[in-house]
Amino acid sequence: MPNHKICSMAFSKIYSLYVQKAEKKNRTEEEVIQIICWLTGYNPDCLAKYVDGETDLATFFAEAPTLNPNVSLIKGVVCGVRVEEVEDPLMRKIRYLDKLIDELAKGKSMEKILRS
Repeated sequence: MPNHKICSMAFSKIYSLYVQKAEKKNRTEEEVIQIICWLTGYNPDCLAKYVDGETDLATFFAEAPTLNPNVSLIKGVVCGVRVEEVEDPLMRKIRYLDKLIDELAKGKSMEKILRS
């Protein structure tokens, strides 16, 4: 597995960037939490421990209870890369989350973001 710099970054730092991005577009932190919980299987209380901690992104995803079975419905481009074509499993999960937050910032409804 390639060693990507982002994998060693603290989840709390990435989380705060996601919240900033959402709030700039008049979306809420609660929506960011809902997206992360949908994708990873964490509940909001458990997620709060990672938001307040120093756990790196690789560990955050490794400890995730279960990836949502509908992740295969997440398609599109993030940072010039099609998320469904990312070979590294960890980077694919990170790109899934990036894509969902991008959709939130672009004004998509939560129903569409969560593939309901």
